[in-house]
Amino acid sequence: MPDAIEERAGVQVLVCDPAGPPVTTTQDALDLIGASYADAEVVAVPASRLDERFFTLGTRFAGEVMQKFVNYRVRLVVVGDISRHLAASSALRALVHESNKADHVWFVPDLDALDARLRDAG
Repeated sequence: MPDAIEERAGVQVLVCDPAGPPVTTTQDALDLIGASYADAEVVAVPASRLDERFFTLGTRFAGEVMQKFVNYRVRLVVVGDISRHLAASSALRALVHESNKADHVWFVPDLDALDARLRDAG
């Protein structure tokens, strides 16, 4: 299935295909933002599409990607099991915890959890 815009809990969401191209550069992140523009306010990216550097905060890749989404006022949602990364990094655990308390970047285990967050936020 290609990336597709879906209405989820009353919100237009670009749901990215797990088999789609990996997000390995900030330009890849900008391409997702561009694909969502005018039609979706949320981009749901499978964790499996994010380069491993995203989960190693010392690379600053996560910060660069997240900042792009904040700058363009598009919510980024990382969807999937990141427990392996969380177990390896207390800094990542703190980032996920703080991000999930705010509105710009969320980390959720699956699309059902995204739907629940969107309903709660609405």
